[in-house]
Amino acid sequence: MGYIQGQDRNQMILFPESIDDYITEDNVVRIIDAYVDQLDLQKLGFKKATTAAVGRPPYNPADLLKLYLYGYLNGIRSSRRLEHEAIRNIEVIWLLKKLRPDFKTIADFRKDNKKALKAVFRDFNKLCDEWELFGKELVAIDGSKFRACNAKRNNYSQKKLNKLLKQIDAKIDKYMDELDRGDALEASDRKISAEEINNRIQELKNRKEKYEELQQKLKETGQNEISTTDPDARLMCNNNNNVDVSYNVQTTVDAKEKLIADFKVTQKPNDLGELDNMALRAKKLFGNKPLEVLADKGYYNARDLKKCVENDIIPYVSKQVYANGTGDRDFYADKFQYD
Repeated sequence: MGYIQGQDRNQMILFPESIDDYITEDNVVRIIDAYVDQLDLQKLGFKKATTAAVGRPPYNPADLLKLYLYGYLNGIRSSRRLEHEAIRNIEVIWLLKKLRPDFKTIADFRKDNKKALKAVFRDFNKLCDEWELFGKELVAIDGSKFRACNAKRNNYSQKKLNKLLKQIDAKIDKYMDELDRGDALEASDRKISAEEINNRIQELKNRKEKYEELQQKLKETGQNEISTTDPDARLMCNNNNNVDVSYNVQTTVDAKEKLIADFKVTQKPNDLGELDNMALRAKKLFGNKPLEVLADKGYYNARDLKKCVENDIIPYVSKQVYANGTGDRDFYADKFQYD
């Protein structure tokens, strides 16, 4: 029995007369196109929303916003991936009218318009509210860890800096001893000159100076840690018990259509203390109506629960249980008070 055969690549065929024929009437890209076209990008604060009289014309921020929203809806975050989609994906080709922005243009657009993109989120929420897509009765709150663009080696705490400074001092002492003795380290049967050792000592001194400046900054600001690439990010444990330099993004989702109603980026590694804050924000967003809130045990805090109830918000939060080896609930840690 033979296989299912494809068509001959040299066979002449007639494509539809326009790209528009490839996109169905109910395709989501038509909604993205119509939504962005009705936005006032200058009022929202997008850079290059008005063009200069001279110089090379830039890409229209509306086109880049359409590409960004398409990537968000389809789980495409990489600028290089979006660049590739503009070449091969018929939906993106239709959406951008055959424009092909490079990955750096896409990355710069996101970097330069952070506040404007937040404003688009708020505008879209208003539109969803007008369409009555929010139930405004029950919301769920949870936190997610988003890894920052900051390697762990570029994140410094007081403890880490003390350790690094001790290592540098030990290395400098070692090199100074070698210079005093008139010896040189041997590597692969090659003697390292005094000049080379001095260069290494100078590199270590420069690094030590940098660490001491970071140490001083920690002392002045009262912070626990510093991230040099992404200053607002902090070292956090994620769901896989791995430690990464991340942000903790608090998200509020409405129960009716599972739409995100609100979000907030925090530096805290856990969710304690965020329940009342996010619940009150949601209530204000929904016109101060009575509200029910769901959250996991990571939000359980008596003060937060009390504040929610005082503001006509009914919280449903699982209580934390502190077990031990006995298996007897009467001897769990939460049954004892420190005297």
